[in-house]
Amino acid sequence: MGLPDAHLELEVAKAITETGPTYGRRMIKGYLAMKGVHAAETRIGTVLRTMHQSYHEARRQGARNLNPIPYQAGYMGHKIHMDQNEKLAMFEVTHVLAIDGFSKKVVAHSTMPIKNNLAIYECQDSAWILAMPAVLEYGIWDKVRVDHGKEFYLTLFMQELLTSHCHNQERRPCLQTSSTRNHIVERIWPEVNSRVNYPLKTALLQLVDQEEIDMNDSLVRYCVSNLTGQLCQIGLTMLVESWNAHQIPGKGVPNDLAGCGDVPKKIPQELLPHSVDAADLYSQQLGSSLTTHSTFGNQFAEQYSDISDLFSRAVNNDLAPYKQALLCLITTTQRNV
Repeated sequence: MGLPDAHLELEVAKAITETGPTYGRRMIKGYLAMKGVHAAETRIGTVLRTMHQSYHEARRQGARNLNPIPYQAGYMGHKIHMDQNEKLAMFEVTHVLAIDGFSKKVVAHSTMPIKNNLAIYECQDSAWILAMPAVLEYGIWDKVRVDHGKEFYLTLFMQELLTSHCHNQERRPCLQTSSTRNHIVERIWPEVNSRVNYPLKTALLQLVDQEEIDMNDSLVRYCVSNLTGQLCQIGLTMLVESWNAHQIPGKGVPNDLAGCGDVPKKIPQELLPHSVDAADLYSQQLGSSLTTHSTFGNQFAEQYSDISDLFSRAVNNDLAPYKQALLCLITTTQRNV
């Protein structure tokens, strides 16, 4: 027995209030599947068209980010693509993603105040996962592909160091290309921008234009970075889980394509040192040092019991609660410093 229409309509309506207007039938199907709710893509599409016609029309008019160059990855673990997103960099928020080239599964993601080699390399807590934890969980990829940014130097250094542990050692272990040619990972940034970054950036730019926040003030930057970073992490996690469970036309579902998630070659934890030790090794062997990331923007005493509601309302074009919470945090912090 399939999910009754009335039940499906309620689930889709709830999903839309949480994700906003940019999730289409495939991404909503992935989002619902992640929550244990399963329905055919066509039924979900019908509900989206009938219940949210304005959202549906906006999605129809949106542009897609297509990759013009044929791409090949032979298996899970062949290539891992890592990239950073700086759409909110002026507000001290940066995203980093790592995605498997074969399955298109996002295997790690992070939101941090600033781009930094050590932070990208190592897990700081459940919200700060990237290169090192991804390798420990899945195994070592044959090739790491990034752009020419300096923030991946430590990850590339460790990949070169561990080349002998890769499955296929005849391939180059690392490849740096222009940001427009980092292929697979570039496709997901328009999704992140429209579904996470742009609603929050709109609110922040309004506050700047109205001179309600001054980004030259370090305390204000601290508050903006903290609250916005936490909301972005909520949205990014939601998007990644939906993406990994959604159907990619002509390919399949990333979670299914990844199978059990294991790449051909596992690596023992002792071969992956702590980020500080890895940075010391980098300095010893290459004669240059890496910048240690600061804790600026990492601590935030929550003023609201459920800040996820701020994000859900922002992506549904209700920016006032987020702006009010941010101004409240700034005022409270100013009174207590």
